[in-house]
Amino acid sequence: MEKRPYGRTGREFPILSFGAQRIVDGHNCTEDEAIAIVNRAIDEGITYFDTAPSYSQGQSEERLGKAFGIRRNQIWITTKTKDRTRNGSLKLLEESLKRLQTDHVEEWRLHDVRTMEELDRIFADDGAIKALVEAREQGLVKHLSISGHINPRVQLEAIERFPFDSALVPLSAADHFIYSFAHEFVPRANEKGVAIIAMKVLGLGRLGDWYDQALRYAFSLPISTAIIGMESMEQLEKNLAVARSFEPMTDIEKLNLFKEIMHMTKPEILRWKAKDMSNAVEWNFR
Repeated sequence: MEKRPYGRTGREFPILSFGAQRIVDGHNCTEDEAIAIVNRAIDEGITYFDTAPSYSQGQSEERLGKAFGIRRNQIWITTKTKDRTRNGSLKLLEESLKRLQTDHVEEWRLHDVRTMEELDRIFADDGAIKALVEAREQGLVKHLSISGHINPRVQLEAIERFPFDSALVPLSAADHFIYSFAHEFVPRANEKGVAIIAMKVLGLGRLGDWYDQALRYAFSLPISTAIIGMESMEQLEKNLAVARSFEPMTDIEKLNLFKEIMHMTKPEILRWKAKDMSNAVEWNFR
């Protein structure tokens, strides 16, 4: 697989990375299956794994911890905090490290920062940014990150306020049409040396009819890597096949894909940009 630099870190990763949200019972993936999938991914060169304590009440982290075993030093682990306070975030990190069976993670990420008000809370005197910096000083984490699903202006403001090492943002082909991170955020992040990780590449499965094209679209963007959720060996092998044979999309190919999927620009499809994901009937922008 093609490898790309990961921002200013001096590291590089294959264009395909592992989103671990789905290796859980809730997605009909058993523990034995999860361990087998993770180890197969490592065998095939995938080293970047993204998880969070909120993924099935920590089950995703637990299964990664069991899967890595003696291969821990081959892996880059990213986990997250959704708490906006210093104390709450440090508590989450302590619990994450136990589940992951490690004394540190390579990257710790502010999870799903949606509004400027949240960002202000994070940067308050007792805000989560204090936890990130302290954890890095203590060697519990190596690199600091932020993610956001909704409004690229929030993440733009974040990378101006603080030298984050990376940002995880939605970059599916369907995201192209409304409040696209590709239009506003990606160019500025690249200017600042912030590694960009694409997520929602398959639109929570809604781009399944355009599977190869959806992955190729994301890989064609100026990103460091893309995390794809995988809950079966079949999905892993399918993603590996697309990544191995990747050739950048031409402008004509992108245009043809856009014409086919433009009708999907609706909150019920792009639910991560809806006001209420469980009842996605209106956009969540202010």
